[in-house]
Amino acid sequence: MIRPVALLFCAFALPALVHAQSTKPGLWEVTQKMGGSPQMDQAMAQMQKQMAAMPPEQRKMMQDMLAKQGMSMPTPSAGGGMAVKICITPEMAARQDLPVQTEGECTNTILSRSASEMKMSFVCKNPPATGEGTFTFQGDTAYTSKMLVRATHQGKPQTMNMEGQGKWLAASCGSVKPLK
Repeated sequence: MIRPVALLFCAFALPALVHAQSTKPGLWEVTQKMGGSPQMDQAMAQMQKQMAAMPPEQRKMMQDMLAKQGMSMPTPSAGGGMAVKICITPEMAARQDLPVQTEGECTNTILSRSASEMKMSFVCKNPPATGEGTFTFQGDTAYTSKMLVRATHQGKPQTMNMEGQGKWLAASCGSVKPLK
């Protein structure tokens, strides 16, 4: 199985990178559900269970680490997914191209873009992974996504499907810092 930390960053970093079609600045909630195999579903359930059982000091350490990346601690969402809150500044929204997540040494390529849809592909070096996705925008305050991720773990190829959504919550990000 793909390492849980890699799953965490893959699940929440990629959508945050590419959802800037015409994005309203402020606080966003990004929800992802991963699957693709019984093993992947089991790994996600295990990761959620471990996160729920974290001692307070370990949870605080994880929250602080994610906050430095501009994300909040993932929480279970309806349907078995995970959700994080991210902050999009007015400058990020104006550029329509958010900063690249440094975790995983990933590069993203926009394959096509229209007013309501964007298709992209990505390649990550650490851990090695490739994939493609489609983001469908509902104005500047919501989107849905479907992604296919291919990786190798312990010499075995793995495929993961991710479905997600992003929704704008508020103009103020509160305590959530912008993505770096």
